[in-house]
Amino acid sequence: MSFFAILLALALEQAHPMTAQSRVFKTVASWAEWVARTLDAGLRHQAWVAWGMTVIAPAALVMLVQWLLVLSLGWLAGVVWNVALLYVTLGFRQFSHHFTAIRAALEDGEEATARELLAAWQQVKVGDIPRSEIVRHAIEYSVIAAHRHVFGVFFWYAVLSIIGLGPAGAVVYRITEYARACWHRPQADGAQVSTALSEVSQHAWRAIDWLPSRATALGFAIVGSFEDAMDGWRNHAQKFPEDNDGVILAATAGAINIQLGGAALRSAPAGDGEEGDLNDAMGSTSTPGRPAEVAHFAQVVGLVWRTVVMWLVLVALLTMAKLLG
Repeated sequence: MSFFAILLALALEQAHPMTAQSRVFKTVASWAEWVARTLDAGLRHQAWVAWGMTVIAPAALVMLVQWLLVLSLGWLAGVVWNVALLYVTLGFRQFSHHFTAIRAALEDGEEATARELLAAWQQVKVGDIPRSEIVRHAIEYSVIAAHRHVFGVFFWYAVLSIIGLGPAGAVVYRITEYARACWHRPQADGAQVSTALSEVSQHAWRAIDWLPSRATALGFAIVGSFEDAMDGWRNHAQKFPEDNDGVILAATAGAINIQLGGAALRSAPAGDGEEGDLNDAMGSTSTPGRPAEVAHFAQVVGLVWRTVVMWLVLVALLTMAKLLG
């Protein structure tokens, strides 16, 4: 069931992508903000209670609906529910339009437009950075976004599907990442969450993303230049402040022979968003490889899609083995 649910969700998402203004995303944001206002008292143990309420409660509700559907309507209803959940939590089109627009602007020689698009995407002031830096930052942000929107969700859904908790895995991963971002910036009413809650959300995110980030890096190594990707993983991941993101970026740099890292966009934020989050993940020292060029965009797209196909084949084989067994 896992293979077909993932495949159908990806196909549906390509045809009708979710938008950032979706009612689902707004509901999740409102839920996280309500929990923070209600339970955040500035104490660490209460911060863990708030995090658990925000993340575990929706996952438990999702599994309850799953079991009720299967018991009352049969396994086909369960498949439909899984597809719906994956459609919401997993997908390229939730971020790829930024990447596509920047790529098109650079191919047309419109560097000023590309800078504006990059600034709008990451909510930072980019200044007058050169063409190669626009390409490099766009690739770094896109690779991390592909991991968080696709491969991380894919990993926990597939792994927990072995014990029948696939939907919970997808929901926990996605809301954990969303809560970390939401509690890293001022709330809608301008209030700030406590330092304890912000730190707890960051710690929980790093723990939950530890295995998926390494699975993504391994996938990039397998479908790219394996030796160079593993060398980057071993010797250059520490150049990036965020350990999990650093593993992915170092493996990506080796897999397609590109320089990543270097001076990050650390200017004052231009508006609401994950200010400083992905920026801080970019290292201060670049990895070995060729300077970033527009031609690398196509290589990144190929790397990501080959990895998707590889993991789909693996899930299909595991599903087949489970059915035959």
